[in-house]
Amino acid sequence: MRKQDIIVLICSILFFVPFFICQQVYDCYEEINQHYPLLMAFLKFAVLSTFGEVLGLRIRTGKYYMPNFGILPRAVVWGVLGMWIAMMMGIFRNGVPAYLDKFQLFSGINAAMIGNFSLLKLCGAFCISVVMNTTFAPVFMTLHKITDTHIMQTGGTLKGFFTKKISFTQIITSLNWKVQWKFVFKKTIPLFWIPAHTLTFVLPPDFQVLFAAFLGVCLGVILSVAARKND
Repeated sequence: MRKQDIIVLICSILFFVPFFICQQVYDCYEEINQHYPLLMAFLKFAVLSTFGEVLGLRIRTGKYYMPNFGILPRAVVWGVLGMWIAMMMGIFRNGVPAYLDKFQLFSGINAAMIGNFSLLKLCGAFCISVVMNTTFAPVFMTLHKITDTHIMQTGGTLKGFFTKKISFTQIITSLNWKVQWKFVFKKTIPLFWIPAHTLTFVLPPDFQVLFAAFLGVCLGVILSVAARKND
């Protein structure tokens, strides 16, 4: 482990420790989270998912920073995407069980999702995860790849990102769809994201978006593997 890795590890611990050892800090977080859920979703994803991409860069290149990597525009993009994710999680969390509750096989699943852990709640969480990851996730992943490419093409600066128009047609036609389909969609969705989000939807609603943001750290590693497959 290099010196820079030790520094990053220590800073990460110092960032999270107050939430576990100081009740006032945690209560403050809970209060803000309840009153401003989208703002908190922005901050959670901006910090955690961007950190995940930085870790991915470290795995891929051995460095935590490169001139055109664009930490700030990535944080902004992740923040906006985080709000979108939070809204979609709410829609799927409420919509899927409400629909399944109409069927005798899943009778009571809507109530089970707000109760304590049970096999019916686990089944509901799995169904929510499957529906979300086979509909919303591919669109989200593709959009993220487009914005990621735009950041790189504009030199990793906020000015470049916002002043230059995103060339959706050029970027989407130049994507490596073989890697996008065979690895990102075909492997990570069924083998990682569906199980991970099943666990997410078993958790209390207040913790779901936070846990989803933590999964952004895992996404950084996945992106680094996908980038290597592109090389």
